[in-house]
Amino acid sequence: MFQLRQSEIRNRLLTTLPADDFACLSPALERVPLLLHETVLVPHQPIEYAYFVESGICSYLADTRDGRIEIGLVGPEGMVGTPLVLGADRGPFAVLIQGEGEALRVSAADLCEALDASQALRGLLGRYVQSFIAQVGGTVYANAELTIEARLARWILMYQDRMDQDDLPITHEFLSLMLGVRRPGVTTATHVLEGAGMIRARRGHITVLDREKLEDMAGDTYGAAEAEYERLIADA
Repeated sequence: MFQLRQSEIRNRLLTTLPADDFACLSPALERVPLLLHETVLVPHQPIEYAYFVESGICSYLADTRDGRIEIGLVGPEGMVGTPLVLGADRGPFAVLIQGEGEALRVSAADLCEALDASQALRGLLGRYVQSFIAQVGGTVYANAELTIEARLARWILMYQDRMDQDDLPITHEFLSLMLGVRRPGVTTATHVLEGAGMIRARRGHITVLDREKLEDMAGDTYGAAEAEYERLIADA
């Protein structure tokens, strides 16, 4: 049977684990593709698998009367399936693949068994859940207080953090879903950021030109959750 080597893992949570604790989980990990627009978690349904993202982008989506809106973003820094860490077998949110890539998948039963066997794993994933709550809180604040342009700037920064590249594959349809606004609003906001020299937009892509200006536009809704993640993972 193929054995995963921790040195070859790209997911930050798994690379942070002590080797002995990684060994508690590694036999149950399976490398799988993350396919664009695939739903990997269905709301209110038992979770079959948790996913430690190696590459790509996963979006947590909440259903509202006006449609779906993104409440959280996960890339190689995190995992999908956080209710399992908290002792629940399901959650209220869908998780959709918005940037294709790969993940290491583990069954719910195997993850729960590893959590019982490894205090380090339980502590690390618990801290990650705390950092994810901070991100969701920042999203709630941004959606309530910021202009569409500032929200778009924050989202581009978060997306770039996880893709680790300047050229981002993004459609206006995707941005409309992420920001919870109609496509004309996304088009206008994109033109504002492009006119200020922050980005260059072309069909299906946005290129980051000036990250500092994006951070200024996003204000205090970007950075706090990222700092909390770094602090909590360092503590782990």
